[in-house]
Amino acid sequence: QVQVVESGGGLVQPGGSLRLSCAASGNIVSINHMGYYRQAPGKQRELVAVVTGSGTTNYANSVKGRFTISRANAKNTVYLQMNSLKPEDTAVYYCDTEFIIDHMGSTWSGWGQGTQVTVSS
Repeated sequence: QVQVVESGGGLVQPGGSLRLSCAASGNIVSINHMGYYRQAPGKQRELVAVVTGSGTTNYANSVKGRFTISRANAKNTVYLQMNSLKPEDTAVYYCDTEFIIDHMGSTWSGWGQGTQVTVSS
């Protein structure tokens, strides 16, 4: 079994920065991908950023140049550094994960519990 725990988030003024962390533990052989989605009230959940086990990253156009996703494979942890935050970044941020959990290539995928990010003056 795999457990995923998110941390970070909170209230920040426009132009400020926050860092989110997502740590996984359990029977993990390797990372397929880890990333973040977000969901604002009344809107659909949308991709923010993702990093694969090989290090390939992908970002939503709305966060390119402001957010950076990175991973620490040895810790099965991903970080989302968010700079130049805007009110429209306000949302619940969810960590999305997929792992290889055995040497037969079985996969496990799941979400973190979500963390609130509020950008407001």
